[in-house]
Amino acid sequence: MRRCAWCGAPFAVTTGPGRPRRYCRPSHRQRAYEARREAARRGIGPNEVVISRHAWDALRDALYRLEAAAEDVAVDLTGGKATKRDYVEAIAHLTSAVRDLQSIAVEPHAVGGPPPAGG
Repeated sequence: MRRCAWCGAPFAVTTGPGRPRRYCRPSHRQRAYEARREAARRGIGPNEVVISRHAWDALRDALYRLEAAAEDVAVDLTGGKATKRDYVEAIAHLTSAVRDLQSIAVEPHAVGGPPPAGG
C-alpha cells in the first residue's frame, strides 16, 4: 500500500511499466499539478503550506488541549499514590484529547482554487 501524495489516503500498488503511481485518483494528480503551478506563481516553496485560518485555529486549539491533557496526566499520576482508577481516568482524558485532534481534517487544495467538496 502507498499513500496518495495529495490526500494521504492509502491505495493499492500496481505493478507494470512506467513510474509508480503517486496519487490515488487522476483528479488528485490534477489538483497537485494545479497547486504546484499556483504555488510557483505565488512564490510559495515546496516545503510551505497554505491552510485556512479556521483550520489553523482548530488545529492549534486541539494541539493545546492535547498538551494540557498530557500535563494533567503527568501531575495526576505523580507521587506514587495513583490507583488503577486514576490510570483509567488519565487514559480516558488523553484519549478524549487525541480524538479532538483526530477529528480535524486539514485537506489540501489548490491555492486560490475552490475548496474541496464538503470542506
